[in-house]
Amino acid sequence: MKVKARVFKSAKREFDCKILETGEMVVATALGNLLKGDENTIVVGDFVLIENKTIVEVLPRTNEMYRLIIREQKKKVTASNCDLLVIVSSVSKPEYKRGIVDRFLVRAHQWGIRPLMVFNKMDEYDQNILDIQFEFDRMNNLGIECFEVSAAIPGYEKQYLDLGLVDLKSRLLHKTSIFLGQSGVGKSRLISQVSEGKINLLSNEVGRVGKGKHTTTWSEIVDCESMSLIDSPGIRSFGVEDLLEEDLITYFPDLEAGAVQCKFSNCAHAEDSKGCYFYTKLDQSSRETHLLMSRLESFCRMKEEISETPSYLKKP
Repeated sequence: MKVKARVFKSAKREFDCKILETGEMVVATALGNLLKGDENTIVVGDFVLIENKTIVEVLPRTNEMYRLIIREQKKKVTASNCDLLVIVSSVSKPEYKRGIVDRFLVRAHQWGIRPLMVFNKMDEYDQNILDIQFEFDRMNNLGIECFEVSAAIPGYEKQYLDLGLVDLKSRLLHKTSIFLGQSGVGKSRLISQVSEGKINLLSNEVGRVGKGKHTTTWSEIVDCESMSLIDSPGIRSFGVEDLLEEDLITYFPDLEAGAVQCKFSNCAHAEDSKGCYFYTKLDQSSRETHLLMSRLESFCRMKEEISETPSYLKKP
């Protein structure tokens, strides 16, 4: 008899699966035809049908977390069926990088997943180095909730933002969330915190910040009873070379409405671009313009990166 289950962890040809009806965890193998190709292979988050400890069918996905491997023209799916994308960023070490946050937001928009922003290591926050209010306002303009936490300090109380760890736990309740962030920002420790100590990931004990080592080397669902969390490998960069240049502006909804008002449809949105809406129609001294221009800076950097990708490597 076939039973419905969810893949919690994958290791080559074996998968840790949770039977939905009973909650039992089983180790299952998979039929060979389900493991062919990067697009169709079984990933963490998949709902599957199991018969005699063998995965015989992968059920349709509501969404996919993926990258396009442009050299091979393949889609690499890393997880599926997620409700929230939690962007974790450090305000100290490693330093906060606005550009990488905006790259995560592009992917959240592309994948169709609601993003949340977590500012971690706030016990080490230095207002002379980072303007937390400015970064909050950038996210708030996009309708993205921001949370102030310190995963290393269990009793840390929020001081600068309205939402803290308790609020984050509430948002994650009964949801499946994937955590993204640079190596060393504290994703795994934060997951341990939101699970209220029930989960102690191995990555808490290995890896050193700034030494180029990823602190997590696999993706897996962490079952916290009232929520499901996906921990993912730490990354130091997040390229966008697999995106189409003409599609990029659609992933910046706050810029798209202004971009269509530029004099020329192929406007480069640079300061010397003739008839550019952002430089000719906006009050350059206003805070709102500064917020918008910080997003335009990220857009232009990504656009340049895409345009510099050799044509033979781009999507057909």
